Amino acid sequence: MSVRVRERSTMGSSSSKAARKLPKEKPSWAGSRTPLKPDGAQEIRRPRPLAFENKTDAVEADAKDPQFMFKLNQLGPVRVDHHMRSVRPADYVQQMHRSRLQSEMEASPSHSTRNRLLASSLSELLESRKTVKSQAELQALAEQYHIDVTKLDELAKFVNTPSIDESTIVKSTNQEGEETLTMMARWVDPKLET
Repeated sequence: MSVRVRERSTMGSSSSKAARKLPKEKPSWAGSRTPLKPDGAQEIRRPRPLAFENKTDAVEADAKDPQFMFKLNQLGPVRVDHHMRSVRPADYVQQMHRSRLQSEMEASPSHSTRNRLLASSLSELLESRKTVKSQAELQALAEQYHIDVTKLDELAKFVNTPSIDESTIVKSTNQEGEETLTMMARWVDPKLET
């Protein structure tokens, strides 16, 4: 009898897994089933139990494993670090609650921290900044949002809200009749009087 082994490379299977091809013919060593005893009673084999109520000699011998005991003795007794601090969940929860309260207070408009803004407030500030005409108006606007004028100027060098360049608006209609507008954005700084 010969058994052929071939490798498959299908998605999801490893190339190291081999597919077994079984022979098409019945092997010569495979005999027929043993006939039943003449009286019709077949000998029933019961599986050996996996656990016993009492320890057997085999269990006792296994418990006296000398290598296992040697390894345990090598490890020695457990050392407890007495300098460890116990963690109390109540402290953690209280600290987390305090942190959330502080965060909410900083985010509330009536109690905002200086030079810290939410994204929506920053967008409103930058949009309002475009219409300012004088340094005094810029100072009042910055004070309204609790930000220093120098910080606002520094920020405005790199960040701004989009403004539409009116001269670049292009209307187009597609085949279904839908109208689309295309336009360019431009950077707008306030025109302050000097």
